[in-house]
Amino acid sequence: MFSLNELEHASTIVYAAMPPTPQYAWPLLAEALGCTVWVKHENHTPIGAFKIRGGLVYCDRMARERPQITGIVGASRGNHGQSLAYAGQRIGLPVTIVVPHGNSPEKNAAMRGFGASIVEIGRDFDEALPNARSIAAEIGGEFVPSFHRELVCGVATYASELLYAVPNLDAIYVPIGLGSGICGVLRTRDLLGRRTQVVGVVSTEAEAYALSLDAGRAIATDSAATFADGIAVRAPDAEALELIRAGVDRVIRVTDAEVADAIRLMWRTTHNAAEGAGAAALAGLMQERGRMQGREVAVVLCGQNIDTGKLATVLGGGVPTP
Repeated sequence: MFSLNELEHASTIVYAAMPPTPQYAWPLLAEALGCTVWVKHENHTPIGAFKIRGGLVYCDRMARERPQITGIVGASRGNHGQSLAYAGQRIGLPVTIVVPHGNSPEKNAAMRGFGASIVEIGRDFDEALPNARSIAAEIGGEFVPSFHRELVCGVATYASELLYAVPNLDAIYVPIGLGSGICGVLRTRDLLGRRTQVVGVVSTEAEAYALSLDAGRAIATDSAATFADGIAVRAPDAEALELIRAGVDRVIRVTDAEVADAIRLMWRTTHNAAEGAGAAALAGLMQERGRMQGREVAVVLCGQNIDTGKLATVLGGGVPTP
């Protein structure tokens, strides 16, 4: 998918806009789970999520190789859209993001804050997606998918930071949305010659990747009704599915109640906010705490962008509605 030289070049693009994010081993997480738990803090980027890295790398290459492009269009529940908006500002191009009706008001506001125009179409991400492609064709802009080689290479820079900093990790738990994050981790692990297990985590309410891996073929679901909107995807990307199949140790399913528990544990032990997708990796480790006793494990806190009302519900002991 990409070489070590390409990954190192992607790092220079990312670090021109932001510093590396930290990875901390939190003692209260270790106490709660019986293993060393490193948290990769992708909630510490300028948009509060890992996606910024991919947008920066994709848009840098687009500006150099396709200077005729006059606009950028994407479909997103929020973090991919913020990434494109942030990167689009840096290269001086307007950005349009298509979101489903009922999308997070605070994520919509964040995308607008970085300069994006928001268009609401469809009931979920999978319905917003084809409309974004149509709008790009209508306005003559470039459609930027949520899974693309340049995006994966960009987000893989967080994996290189983590694996250089903690070279002897036994396992990394990674949430799966459309797949850029976990594919970046898998490729980076292999490029660096690490033996670390990579465990993918999906929602029980958006289990397309888990079902597809179990069946050996792509399977779409009829709904993705989870409050963890960053992993609320109904259909797998074909390329991502093959890369995950080739390298992942296993994919596990977590419920919304387990994700809410993980958000509370993250807050109590580290005082970091996690959105639903951002807590999914920790929820996976919590489910497998018996399996990981005494080991050195990392979880990817891929984003913090949870609406205030949902965070209040979770910290009050509840589970938000999707």
